[in-house]
Parts: sequence; C-alpha cells; structure tokens
Amino acid sequence: MTSPLSEAASDVQSPEPPAGLPARVGVLGGGRMGAGIAHAFLVTGADVLVVERDGQSAEAARERVESAAAKSIQRGATDANLEEMASRLTVSVDYDAFTDRQLVVEAVPEDWNLKVASLRGIEDRLQRDAYLASNTSSLSVNGLAKELKRPGNFLGLHFFNPVPASTLIEVVLGEQTAPQLAAEAKRWVEALGKTAVVVNDAPGFASSRLGVAIALEAMRMVEEGVASAEDIDNAMVLGYKHPTGPLRTTDIVGLDVRLGIAEYLQSTLGDRFAPPQILRNKVARGELGRKTGKDFFDWN
Repeated sequence: MTSPLSEAASDVQSPEPPAGLPARVGVLGGGRMGAGIAHAFLVTGADVLVVERDGQSAEAARERVESAAAKSIQRGATDANLEEMASRLTVSVDYDAFTDRQLVVEAVPEDWNLKVASLRGIEDRLQRDAYLASNTSSLSVNGLAKELKRPGNFLGLHFFNPVPASTLIEVVLGEQTAPQLAAEAKRWVEALGKTAVVVNDAPGFASSRLGVAIALEAMRMVEEGVASAEDIDNAMVLGYKHPTGPLRTTDIVGLDVRLGIAEYLQSTLGDRFAPPQILRNKVARGELGRKTGKDFFDWN
C-alpha cells in the first residue's frame, strides 16, 4: 500500500541512512510501539516497511507513523519533509513483503505463542544474512531463539515508549546471538541517536525488572493508603528524577501489559514480583490506563 503523499514526493531525493544502519528495515506490528520504531528508522533515512494483520490496521499504522513524522519536523528533529519521508514508508498485510529487508523488528503484543508464530513467519521470508529482532520487554530471548532456525541472527531490541522521545534502547543478547550482530546492534542504536544498554538475557532484562519492581511497590502504597498516586509519583519525579513517576508510566504502558510482565517475573523470579490485588482488579474492570482514558490518572 502506498501513501498519496508518496506520489507527490517522486522527484524528491531521499537521504542516505547513516553508516551502519540497514537501508531496508521492516517492522511487524504498527501499534503505538511498532509505529514508533518505524518512525525512528524512517527519520534516519531508511526505507521502512510496516506489516499489519489487515488493511484497516495497516492504514491506521500509516497514520501513526506519518503523524509522528510530522511532529518530528515541527520539533526540528529532522531536515526531511513529510512527503519525502512518506515516500520511504510502505504498509502491507503480506509477510512476503519482508523478503528484501535487512533487519526486521517484531513488535506484536507480549504473548509467547503470538511472538513465536510471528518470528517464525518473518524468518521464513528473510534472506539468510538478514537480522531479526524482538521488541519484547520481558520474554526470554534465549527461549524465543530456540524456536528459530537461525538463532545467531536474532536478538532483543527493547525500545521504550514513547519511542520518539526516549533516548534508550535495551540490546538483549541471547546465548547464541552472533558477536557480529551484537556489535552491529550497538551501531544501529547510535545511528538512531539513542543510547544502548547491553544486557544478557535474563527475566525482565534490566529495565523491565527494575521498572516493574518500583511500579508494583507504588501500587501497594496506593492500595494501603500510604499516599495518593499523584504524591507517590511526585516523590519519585522530584526526589529521584524519575521522568514521569511509576504510576503515570504504568498508565502510559498499560496496566494489562504491566500485569502480564509481573506475572511472568513472578513465575521466574519469585513472589517478590507478585502483582498486587489493586492491579488485578483494575485490569479485570478494563481500567488499563491511557488507552482506556482513566486509571491511576484521568487521561480524558
């Protein structure tokens, strides 16, 4: 699927991606995270393909990426114009479109079976020297690698939400990740204008493990009536320079996502990551944070 903007940009010269960055990048999943990842590569000059499950989702993904591109132009973050960037963005519903990609980042929800099926579907279409990454925030990279034919070409690239504003990418190395890929991944992150934190695969990696631990304790404090959500967050923002506070961050990430990660960490690391009842109750009521309008904070 091509954008109407791309036709108007046919005579606009596209910039070359920075040295070390793949020229042809694919992203599976065009939700908030996938669109952010696509945008990150798009503004650096890469040709970007986003694959979604159906036509409606694909067009919604295009709108998200182009909206993020427009905002990056307004901020002065890129010298490119919107028409030129749109000419380098393709959305599709066909896995076969990944065939010519040098790197594909999987960005589907944190469900094990969905991740495995998605990664296998991508790998079957890629050239043997192409690289595959998962944007998982907690699932085992080693475990996912065991489900693939070429585990040496696979690693975790954990982007942070919102991707355009975040300066961090967690590079998660599996036991079989090729040393060359580990080195290249750091160069990709630098080319995207972000900082790499390199960790070996472990439950929750570094960021999710620490972030969830703080968030769960903050929820327990609300549950016990220690302080309001706003005051707990202000304590972390003003006292520890947390960018938004653990509870507002939870709203942004999604309470259902936090619950899924906490349950996984509990199963692997023990009951210190047991989700508090307040979290389970809110998810059961469909109070999931910003995407549903209200939870610890009112987003309407």
